Amino acid sequence: MLTDELRYKLLKALEQNPNLSQRQLSKELGISLGKVNYCINALLDVGLIKAQNFKNSQNKLAYAYVLTPKGIEDKAEVTTRFLHRKLREYAEIEREIENIKAELVEGKLV
Repeated sequence: MLTDELRYKLLKALEQNPNLSQRQLSKELGISLGKVNYCINALLDVGLIKAQNFKNSQNKLAYAYVLTPKGIEDKAEVTTRFLHRKLREYAEIEREIENIKAELVEGKLV
């Protein structure tokens, strides 16, 4: 499944370095090569990226994955959603920390 977080990370990595191989993306993102392949194909299918062969590459199987205008727009949207979700998670963690601190001060956790 291509979550917002994974889509954000893939689009960001490809925007910064379109020449990353699927194997490099797998290592960078900490996901399996098969999952990277699935995600790349999903992004290609919906037109968020396009694959271009390297013209001067020794490895004729090498591709550059370039964000399309639709991909750039989608990256902005997914980045906003991802940021809002992370901010909500951060606020929840802050509340939890404050509750634990309060319990320690009240002597409830001894």
